[in-house]
Amino acid sequence: MTTRVVVEIIIILLLLVANGVFAMTEMAVVSARKSKLKKLIEAGVPGAHVALQLAESPNRFLPTVQIGITIMGLLAAAFGGATVAEQIAAALEPHSTLAPYAEAIGLGVVVVALTYLSLIIGELVPKRLALANPEGIACRFGRLIDGLSRLARPAIWILGVSTDALLRLLRATPQKAETVSEEEVKLLLQEGLDAGVFHAAEPAMVASVLAFDRRPVRDVMTPREKLVFLNQDDSHEAVWHKIVVSAHSQFPVYQDRKDRVVGVVSVKSIYANLAAGAGVKLADLMTQPLLVPATQTVTQLLEDFKKTGRHLALVTDQAGAVVGLVTLVDVLEAIVGEIPSLEDRLRPEARRREDGSWLVDGRFDTAKLGSLLGVAGSPPEGQSVAAFAAAQLGSALGEGASFVWHDHRFEIIDMDRQRVDKVLVTPRSRPA
Repeated sequence: MTTRVVVEIIIILLLLVANGVFAMTEMAVVSARKSKLKKLIEAGVPGAHVALQLAESPNRFLPTVQIGITIMGLLAAAFGGATVAEQIAAALEPHSTLAPYAEAIGLGVVVVALTYLSLIIGELVPKRLALANPEGIACRFGRLIDGLSRLARPAIWILGVSTDALLRLLRATPQKAETVSEEEVKLLLQEGLDAGVFHAAEPAMVASVLAFDRRPVRDVMTPREKLVFLNQDDSHEAVWHKIVVSAHSQFPVYQDRKDRVVGVVSVKSIYANLAAGAGVKLADLMTQPLLVPATQTVTQLLEDFKKTGRHLALVTDQAGAVVGLVTLVDVLEAIVGEIPSLEDRLRPEARRREDGSWLVDGRFDTAKLGSLLGVAGSPPEGQSVAAFAAAQLGSALGEGASFVWHDHRFEIIDMDRQRVDKVLVTPRSRPA
């Protein structure tokens, strides 16, 4: 191999490397996130400002890259076809068998070699590097592309005019660049979840918030059937009875008929009135309701809450009749799921475990427990499990103490000072 051939091969490799730089910079600028580039600008990273300008000006950036890639490819092909292929053909001519095909073999070898090297050096490796660090490479090589775009401004202008003319001829209207869509945000959240960046519940919560501009209020409200209405003219005893049995905190107040709602009253205001020693008079305690249509979106509802400073609204249909009630808590539950009320969390419970035993709160009613255990002859209704255990154990009452009742073993597993807090109930004879 002569020195000339070696030099020409080195030139071809340099041209392919230059082609790879153009391809790498193009991929980096296109893949770089503008938000990250802005942060790099604030941090004073050199080249970040130029990279952001290129990302926001594709009409100036892309033609420059394409001109560079095209020129590098043509020069590499010219050197390979005009020189290296001829050298290969000349080396094959002394062989009588290969002499008739020497030029074709030389050209074929050059084409295959250039194709392989162009894909590896000029495309695949550079683009993989760009995808690994798009912002860093865009900042590093962006100034080079920016300088070339200024030198090639006349050629870029001609290419731009020619492209627009051909598009008009084809009656193709270029679409505006799309902004970040909701689906893209969900995909990014899912990628972050898979990478461990986000908590498991966060993508679902964000998806719920993004849907607020399409979700009507009727989807999150408490329907009319579950509301407890108070009559403005009801007596103190009637109002207090409804409040106690309902366990609600807000009540619509009507006059004459339920479709004529005149206000909303809260349990808090009623308690304050009672604490002052006065009876319940709804006309003095109720406030004017915020009325919203059932078709209004949750996003608009939140705006109404912000403007009025209220956290509750009555939902009406097209005829103006009240069809439900919605609160800020309802909106929160639409994001994070159902939130148990204080009453639910404080309610005594009995939970069955996998081994068939029961973990019972000390305040749980023994009659209900007997029903759960299928035991006849339960203690009197109204007696708590804690009181029942204390009566059975007497002075032996304490953590770890146990007794047997109706073929069930009751073990005290937790005490709150002198009160039985948790009891483990285990059947002595378990079915197979």
